[in-house]
Amino acid sequence: MVTGASDGLGKEFALQLAKSKFNIVLVSRTASKLATLSEDITKQFPQVQTKTLAMDFSRNADADYQALGELVSDIDVSVLVNNVGLSHSIPVPFAQTPSAEMADIVTINCTGTLRVTQLVVPGMMQRRRGLILTMGSFGGLLPTPFLATYSGSKAFLQHWSTALGGELAPYGIDVELVQAYLITSAMSKIRRASASIPTPRAFVHSVLAKIGRSGGSPTYAYSSSPYWSHGIMAWFLTSVSGTMGKFVLGQNKSMHESIRKRALRKAERENAKKST
Repeated sequence: MVTGASDGLGKEFALQLAKSKFNIVLVSRTASKLATLSEDITKQFPQVQTKTLAMDFSRNADADYQALGELVSDIDVSVLVNNVGLSHSIPVPFAQTPSAEMADIVTINCTGTLRVTQLVVPGMMQRRRGLILTMGSFGGLLPTPFLATYSGSKAFLQHWSTALGGELAPYGIDVELVQAYLITSAMSKIRRASASIPTPRAFVHSVLAKIGRSGGSPTYAYSSSPYWSHGIMAWFLTSVSGTMGKFVLGQNKSMHESIRKRALRKAERENAKKST
């Protein structure tokens, strides 16, 4: 099962797992995108079966989770990829964060991940096997000014995944929080890949190839920074510079202040064009 499956990392996880002959349950907001991805998987991998469910995680609707539970009630979900997530539209001071955006980030990133996981964990415990991959972020590793709500939501997932890993290890279930720096995606708004910013395809390949390895993240059990350059950065931040000090915090603040200023200037130029 892959949540947030219709674009970016979620789509890539679905394709690469299908290539490994896993049947796939695709869960995301937009039904048309899910249908297109399902068709693509069927064309590329005819032996793979897919099921889809369109649900908006920001609604936190009991009916949606009931429908998802019914969809997988007779399925052996051996791999869960908790990929659904939301960040701020642009870096923003906490005091100015729109209440709807703040609520959506917490509901999608935290509540949605918990509720989906709770649907599939009992079956994994009964079968005494399974893998739970949850997409984390350097924003959860490093307190990030101007992304405070998003950063806090990812820090929550970091601690929750480590605690869950300790609970489920006796049942033969592997839990891994995947720490990621920037990746080319709609969320990051970065289109060009580099040594430190991989494409979704390259990143997902590194995740699936290195299950169970710490990958530069010794601070938290059941966590990994699998992409090679992210692993180096995670090791330096956790083992050398520290993640909570004022110097790192200040650098992080300056970077996101700069991103915010550029985003606001861009918005001003676009508004000016519209008005003319």
